[in-house]
Amino acid sequence: MLTSFNQLELDEALVVALQQEGIIKPTAIQEQTIPFILKNKDVVGQSETGTGKTLAYLLPIFQKIDLQKRETQAMILTPTHELAIQIQREIENLAKESGLAVTSTAIIGNVNITRQIEKLKEKQHIIVGSSGRILELIQKKKISAQTIKTMVLDEADRLLDENNSQSVKAVIKTTLSRTQLLMFSATLPPATLQHAAELLKNPEVIRITDKLMIAPTITHLYFMAEQRDKIEVLRKLIRMVIPTRALIFINRSEEIEKMVGRLKFHGLEAEGIYGGANKTERRKAMDDFRSGKISLLVASDLAARGLDIKGITHIFNLDLPEDPQLYLHRVGRTGRAGETGIAISIVSAKEVFYIKRLESTFEIIISPKEMLQGKIVEPKAKAALIRKR
Repeated sequence: MLTSFNQLELDEALVVALQQEGIIKPTAIQEQTIPFILKNKDVVGQSETGTGKTLAYLLPIFQKIDLQKRETQAMILTPTHELAIQIQREIENLAKESGLAVTSTAIIGNVNITRQIEKLKEKQHIIVGSSGRILELIQKKKISAQTIKTMVLDEADRLLDENNSQSVKAVIKTTLSRTQLLMFSATLPPATLQHAAELLKNPEVIRITDKLMIAPTITHLYFMAEQRDKIEVLRKLIRMVIPTRALIFINRSEEIEKMVGRLKFHGLEAEGIYGGANKTERRKAMDDFRSGKISLLVASDLAARGLDIKGITHIFNLDLPEDPQLYLHRVGRTGRAGETGIAISIVSAKEVFYIKRLESTFEIIISPKEMLQGKIVEPKAKAALIRKR
């Protein structure tokens, strides 16, 4: 592992910008991909969520932008609007902290296209967004794909699935054959690699397979409840712990709207992010949660993929994921940068099996707890009180 970003031959302005954010050492994915990207090689990078993939491609892109030219030089495609907005914010922050006059805009569907066209007249250096809307604007000749030097597929596994691959490939075909293509993803299933092989030119494939462990700053608890009682238990727990900012995960995205409604009925300020929501409402929910206007955000694993918000104190699992890696991704959104976090799962009797599997997989302890007279107690404490009565 390298000791600093200077050894990657990055501009001093970028290194200083990272230092101001408290980022000193490159992660494994950054160390191994940045040199190839700077040499204009096609790259496929795979590493777990939270390992710095976004900076792995943004830093070399920033370095390669010709600031003397007012033209689009890089394009980043994402599978969700939330991820596009998040990357756009990261670009803006990096430009501000480094003092480099790199401009960018987010282009996503289901928002005012006229306003986007106006923004594009300023010839942004980087465009980030959804393939459908970007393709539409290319076809309308509002985006010139001929000037793009680097194309990024962020979360390539989803961008190259059966729902998105057609429009993604159509966007790539509008660029020049020498355009550098970068693909980053937490997982690279065979189907993704097959699609990638059709698009890439002698790529460098970098897989970081180190087992990611859950941060020791996170405390894990679970409460037993019948499936029908889970929301009531959740409501009581929220009243007890009063989280500053909490994510509530459920497995079925179609249940999110109903869940938010039930929490609001009980006087809790909550919003949800889900595919069927109006895009303006999704953006507002994210902004309100990020600013602290609301403290509860309900999401599925799909909706929350790539979500990175500072200051999350609690994770509530109303359903446990079948895949242990999803638990890792969920709880990894709290307890960051040395801060403490609490992950609370509400499980039915048949889900206890998953608790044991999670403990074994990640070598953690998920402690059973109960509620008693407005407090969280050990199960034996409640049993002792019942015996006294």
